[in-house]
Amino acid sequence: MKNKLLSGGLVYSTESGRMCPGCRQPVAQCTCGQKAIPQGDGTVRVSRETKGRGGKAVTLVKGVALDEAGLTALGKQLKAACGSGGTVKDGVIEIQGEHIERVIATLKAQGHSVKRSGG
Repeated sequence: MKNKLLSGGLVYSTESGRMCPGCRQPVAQCTCGQKAIPQGDGTVRVSRETKGRGGKAVTLVKGVALDEAGLTALGKQLKAACGSGGTVKDGVIEIQGEHIERVIATLKAQGHSVKRSGG
């Protein structure tokens, strides 16, 4: 396996300083570590799921157009509003338990366009 620095990538430029070996931009303008905010249709979808959880229900919140830090903060607010635990995985907020109505009310109060999805 070749090291990126040994494969001929520019490491330093006298004009702009240190260079990122991944995107070959100045470190201050590097874009390879940033994740793009997922673009959706602007509607947040709230659903309930039990698959793969031993029959226990979780409330899923999908389609929120926020970055990772924003999703974590929103997840924390929703968990506090429901009085239960949960997590944020792959852009989806999971709240333990069946709290669909409470989650929808909280998201609508914050100004999100919300739809209930699933059964």
